[in-house]
Amino acid sequence: MLELLPPPPVDPLWDLTAEFGADSRPERLNLVLGVYRDHTGATPVMTAVRQAEIRLAERSESKEYRGLSGNLAFNRALLTMVLGAEGPRERAAAVQTVAGTGALRLLADLAGRSRPGGTVWISDPAYVNHRPILEAAGLKVRTYRWHDSGSGFDAAAMLADLAEARRDDLVLLQGCCHNPTGVDPAPEAWEGLAELAVREGWVPFVDLAYHGLGDGLEEDLRATRMLASRVPEMLIAVSCSKNFGLYADRTGCAIVLGASAPAVRHAETALQNAARTLYSMPPEHGAAVVTTVLEDPGLRIAWRAELDAMRGRITANRADLAAQLGSLGRESLAAALGRQRGMFSMLPFTPDQMRRLRGEFAIYGTTGGRLNIAGLPAHRIPCLARGIAAVSG
Repeated sequence: MLELLPPPPVDPLWDLTAEFGADSRPERLNLVLGVYRDHTGATPVMTAVRQAEIRLAERSESKEYRGLSGNLAFNRALLTMVLGAEGPRERAAAVQTVAGTGALRLLADLAGRSRPGGTVWISDPAYVNHRPILEAAGLKVRTYRWHDSGSGFDAAAMLADLAEARRDDLVLLQGCCHNPTGVDPAPEAWEGLAELAVREGWVPFVDLAYHGLGDGLEEDLRATRMLASRVPEMLIAVSCSKNFGLYADRTGCAIVLGASAPAVRHAETALQNAARTLYSMPPEHGAAVVTTVLEDPGLRIAWRAELDAMRGRITANRADLAAQLGSLGRESLAAALGRQRGMFSMLPFTPDQMRRLRGEFAIYGTTGGRLNIAGLPAHRIPCLARGIAAVSG
């Protein structure tokens, strides 16, 4: 049986991570994986998370099954955080998932069961795992243009491409801090997307993985909330990996909004059934941590302060890198990087240029040009800027 398996594709991010691990140069710099690192290069446990874990350990009485929807208090807390206290929660349902990836897959399965062989549109470029997840659920994938390497977000190109989207197609949108480009639509472009969705009848499918790390938590959720208030149906995949630092605890949520309460209940049951066949139910620990943080006013304030500090460090890294590039005579590149937001920045480099960056300067980014600005030690920024400047010609 095993001999009959076709050669599987290699995951590009983890392949680069393995290459980095085998690199013996002491100056090597890993900017591949999307994790936040502090000034020492460590990915810390947030203080609010640690305090929540201590409380949970002290009062833990049972590890009994939670049920197919996972932690219901967590689901309610995520609905409130994502949609807002005044949002349309009465026509929404949430199911805890195995991180944001699990939410994407469950919601893709839901769409595939509703409309077998249906079409989902993703940005070009897109997060490396979007297409594999969607195609594994049996969906057809089409792309819409997202950005111009010189001017940033390209609203006209995106809207022109999405004019071809049909009723009940899905359009996958990253709610903030686009991965891999770091460029987001302006508010008026989001308004244009909402108008187009309502007029043409396609369904927004929002991937929320970096809220809080762009312009602030409320600011980063504004576009998602606006869409939820306008469109009759919407899917939202939420990750707690980045903004709670729960990478290894695999904590996420799948949210469905519908035009009626019966439709939403039907979708919720479908999500539960899909979860039952994939993993039965999600792990409890991360969801319990997030719930404890969000339900306790003191912990919630502490978490928001830590999140703001992380965002501030990412913003400072990007500004410093842009300034260094400007001082090296790369003003246009500096201006483009300065407009980007969130954990990632994207260089307008070819795969050969990215390979040269690795080979000559021991700087590891993705082949497509993405750098994890959130994992950049501040003292290494001058070195990174010199390498980028040299490779850019």
